[in-house]
Amino acid sequence: MLVRWKLLIAVVVASCGPVGLTVAQSLDVPQTENLWTRASGTDWPVFLGPSGDGKSTEKNILKDWSEGKLRIVWKMETGEGYGMGSVANGRFYHFGRLNGQANLRCLNAETGALIWEYSYPSEYQDLYGYDSGPRASPIIDEGLVYIYGVEGKLHCLDAKTGEMIWKLNPAERFGVIQNFFGVASTPVIFEDLLIVMVGGSPDASKKIPPGALNLVKPNQTGLIALDKKTGKLKYQCVDDLASYCSLKITTLGGEPMVLAWMRDSLFAVSPENGKVHFEFPWRARILESVNASTPVVHEGKVLISECYGKGSALLDPAKLESVNGKSAPNLLWSDAFKRDKALEAHWNTPIAVGNSLFGCSGRHSAQAELRCIDWKSGEVRWRKKGLSRSSLTFVDGHFIVLGELGQLLLIRANADKFDLVTEYEPGVGENGVKLKSPCWAAPIISHGLLYVRGKDQLVCFELIPEAR
Repeated sequence: MLVRWKLLIAVVVASCGPVGLTVAQSLDVPQTENLWTRASGTDWPVFLGPSGDGKSTEKNILKDWSEGKLRIVWKMETGEGYGMGSVANGRFYHFGRLNGQANLRCLNAETGALIWEYSYPSEYQDLYGYDSGPRASPIIDEGLVYIYGVEGKLHCLDAKTGEMIWKLNPAERFGVIQNFFGVASTPVIFEDLLIVMVGGSPDASKKIPPGALNLVKPNQTGLIALDKKTGKLKYQCVDDLASYCSLKITTLGGEPMVLAWMRDSLFAVSPENGKVHFEFPWRARILESVNASTPVVHEGKVLISECYGKGSALLDPAKLESVNGKSAPNLLWSDAFKRDKALEAHWNTPIAVGNSLFGCSGRHSAQAELRCIDWKSGEVRWRKKGLSRSSLTFVDGHFIVLGELGQLLLIRANADKFDLVTEYEPGVGENGVKLKSPCWAAPIISHGLLYVRGKDQLVCFELIPEAR
């Protein structure tokens, strides 16, 4: 049965000021029909997958990638950008930048055939010379797809047709001062709300020179919650600037919670009303420090990790204490005063399996290591050099490892040693493709297909072969 709901006639909401919320004309949005022909599998409709932790539930993956056995199904040119696409109902949604336009393409997930595309002008220029494409992933939910551009514009589109439903410019409305690398935090859905990291500032901060974030002040718009169907503002909360860390929906103490690791602190916020449950300050002292790795929730504990000086911290949110008049979670262990840090995650999000945490540690390529650490103590169990900075995706008892220089490996989730199973050989036959650096987005898996991107190119491999 098709699920339908009716949107209001086009209107610009006066309370939003000159940069208002634009709602499209009256439109029925049906639930998007399924295009999958592959027999089994799960969708990957949001950043870090359906469970929000970089794990796939699919089984029976191919464990021998030698001599071209990891078959290329299709590939495409991506344009600028660093984010990974999302998959739902047999459609792959890629958000990039082409010819000065932010561009969302909807493709058949099995063939790569273009279904529709939507573009809007984007004039973002990176302060440090990185490319000007999007960093955040599309979000697909109940027949809609949401994109959050590097310049700070939000768009809600019909996932089937690409028609614009509503759009909003939070960067202008809430006074966001451009940070070092633009907007990179992927929003999250909670029930009927779209929750977005914004990090606005008062008008006085507009006079501050570019890059001087130490002088920029927040204005209680760290997070905003919007009605996901209309874009109407429901609440705003959190007095902190934005980071590059995507939001995480989780459950702590039996209650739904949004974890928002902002520029200065980690906040736990009730997604229903924006109430802040706790705040945990965690940022390196240097101006250029970056919080970018999504918090990991495992066994009721929360781990955050960065690579600019503080390293990692494991928190117990079930035990709150008062710190400077604010509630803060109990600190179980941290790298704060260690010379040899347990884990220093950069943009990659570590993945917990059992009593172990696997992830890349290191700010720069030359010193980066793939590591396994003990979840409860932070003790390093093993380390592997030579892969540069890398990202992980867990599937079927293994990790797919993508190094930023284009290395693609399969290793067992082994807490005792680096356990290589197979490695992709880029130069073998018609199935050979060389991924160009930088490869900064973790691979994703849906219905047996593995999607991997490097600079300017995305490749779809068949990870779980089907009889042909």
